Amino acid sequence: MKFTETKLKGAFIIDVEVMADDRGGFARTFCAKEFEAHGLKSTFVQCNMSYNFKAGTLRGMHYQVAPACETKLVRCTKGAIYDAIIDMRPDSPTYKEYIGVELTEDNHRALLVPEMFAHGYQALTDGAEVVYQVGEFYTPGYERGLRYDDPAFGIEWPMDVTVISEKDAAWAAFGAEPAIA
Repeated sequence: MKFTETKLKGAFIIDVEVMADDRGGFARTFCAKEFEAHGLKSTFVQCNMSYNFKAGTLRGMHYQVAPACETKLVRCTKGAIYDAIIDMRPDSPTYKEYIGVELTEDNHRALLVPEMFAHGYQALTDGAEVVYQVGEFYTPGYERGLRYDDPAFGIEWPMDVTVISEKDAAWAAFGAEPAIA
């Protein structure tokens, strides 16, 4: 695996090294030793999958606060998504900054989302499927969310939003009372 740290410290793009032959290809998508060698958390307690019927579907922006902070390893296994993360660590030099990465079934790329980063994505294709490993159990009392279109972050989504849950559309603007799920 090839680890590339983004401008947001602790967030990595992880590319696989595919070994191909007449049968197809093989690649390691996770190795605890390689994660630990990069100083990354290598324990995951859940693995989740989401399926999106329509291009333009948006999920996010979600994170959990202490003591239930989550690390996520996100990969698109079918179709394509635009994955966005926002650094929500108040003491970080990149606080409130975001990056976006295209994850596709063809590039096999993953995004490691550190603790205290809000995460969301937009399906770029009909039928986009996403699998993500999570480092903490889902804990509703510690869940937080941010509006996907909040000008405080300025995320530039690649397409108009076609579908979004009521919950995700209703998150308060940044700086308002924290929304608790």
